[in-house]
Amino acid sequence: MAGRLAGKSAIVTGAASGIGRAAALRFAAEGAAVLCADIAADRNEETASIARDGGGTALALHTDVSDAESVREMADRAVTEFGGLDVLYANAGVIGTGSAEDCDEGEWHRILGVNLTGVWLCGKYVLPYMVEAGSGAIVNQASIGGLHGVPRVAAYCASKAGVIGLTRQMAVDYGPLGIRVNAIAPGTIPTPLVRGLWEQGAGLVQGQTHEEQMASVGRLYPLQRTGTPEEVAGVALFLASDESRWMTGSVVTIDGGKTAT
Repeated sequence: MAGRLAGKSAIVTGAASGIGRAAALRFAAEGAAVLCADIAADRNEETASIARDGGGTALALHTDVSDAESVREMADRAVTEFGGLDVLYANAGVIGTGSAEDCDEGEWHRILGVNLTGVWLCGKYVLPYMVEAGSGAIVNQASIGGLHGVPRVAAYCASKAGVIGLTRQMAVDYGPLGIRVNAIAPGTIPTPLVRGLWEQGAGLVQGQTHEEQMASVGRLYPLQRTGTPEEVAGVALFLASDESRWMTGSVVTIDGGKTAT
């Protein structure tokens, strides 16, 4: 299959829904062989099946990015199945409510474990293969919440700020070895994860429907709307492709202009 990732192999974590699913499908449509990794096995297999139905190459693997052995298996399986590994999109993430004062300790460790430790583990076990090949592109999922404060999501903001720092550090270490590491910092994307957060009462106005929440949040952005998973997937594709071959250590915001305000 011809495309911007033709002949490449990729891992997309968090591929069962939202941004991860959009990216896995886009990568496969652009010619990559994609390992779809997620802890939600049924929905993850559905993503891989949709990609294959569209003419792409994809397989699903149950993966817990906060568990080292699970991540090691993910990296090894991608190389075994595809003969190498060119791209990692470390997208898997979770969110939860709570200020620094009232965030539950277990919730803090859960969020940091997936969002930050998970990104590190993915890099840790993918990098040896990329170092051996002398090339590779890693895209880490950050957030504008890692660039400025967002009310009542202390652990989430801390984790995403950590991803940005880790991304820049990895770029310094691995650039001389031919490996690029960049991060994406999206604004509000109404994925199932975000919908769940709003249903917990973390939205702007209590009692609003999902559609009303989207409209309310969208009005905070210069472009007057929230984003879509497909729009973020397009940025991930650019950073994964050779079109961004002189970019590393960058944090690319896709936020409707929110961080410009």
